[in-house]
Amino acid sequence: MPDMSVSASLAMSHLVTLAEVDKDKVTPGVLGFIVFAVMALAVWGLMKSMNRHMNRVDFNESADRRTGPGDATKPTSSGAASGGAEKKKQG
Repeated sequence: MPDMSVSASLAMSHLVTLAEVDKDKVTPGVLGFIVFAVMALAVWGLMKSMNRHMNRVDFNESADRRTGPGDATKPTSSGAASGGAEKKKQG
């Protein structure tokens, strides 16, 4: 049994040296890579979803929708009615 405890303490001493951080050499490590990979996959998924939604949009408007009540090229009904009423009063 003492032989096992020696090998266990030797293994722990190797793990402790791996855990020490050199202040002159700091890298993002495995956790940084995992976070970056997850963010890249999320952006890829969002772009794929946006592309699917943009393909569903119909950019060609029908004639009925183009000449709606808020269209500036169509004369307003109140102006046309008042203009016609003034002509009848004068003439």
